Amino acid sequence: MDLSQDTKNILGLQLPTDPRWINLAERSLEDILTDHAFCEQKAATTCITLITRYSDKEKLVKELAPIVTEEWGHFRLVLAELHKRKLKLGKQRKDLYVNKLLEFQRKGGNWEDRFLDQLLTMALIEARSCERFKRLSEGLEDEYLRNFYRRFMESEAGHYTLFIDLAETYMDKEIVRKRWKEWLDFEADVMETMEVRGDRIH
Repeated sequence: MDLSQDTKNILGLQLPTDPRWINLAERSLEDILTDHAFCEQKAATTCITLITRYSDKEKLVKELAPIVTEEWGHFRLVLAELHKRKLKLGKQRKDLYVNKLLEFQRKGGNWEDRFLDQLLTMALIEARSCERFKRLSEGLEDEYLRNFYRRFMESEAGHYTLFIDLAETYMDKEIVRKRWKEWLDFEADVMETMEVRGDRIH
């Protein structure tokens, strides 16, 4: 998948990651790989939670079950990369980016609104992860790591579209697209605020 076009044309993201983030990543490889490992772990456990919570939705269960396996496999790949480089899996840090997204989820109202927001949160996290992996696959000096993150980028792009597809399976497409636009606008504000403050995002 060619993601060299403007990111928002492909993923819908309004703001690209600041290219200077690559410099931070190269200086803090242990931290970046640790964050990455925990992101894969959280993706797997979130999919398990969705399967458990919405076990009556056959397509969701069928589609997310292999994602659990894939994300956990990614977790193991990142652990192996840490070990190979004689780096350690650090402590899981507070994820300011994800916490901001969770704050935007609708907590009240009907279950369909909450269900939609849970799926769109996952779609957005996967889309941003894909965009970040694109940056790493193009900007890192280490050729092996560039290829390493290229593979992750291709995988995350597929996950993003899956969560959008699941949302449109169970809800009216116009409702999904309207809410997705609201999510994209909110995420752009989060990105702008965090980069102004100098906060890291996985």
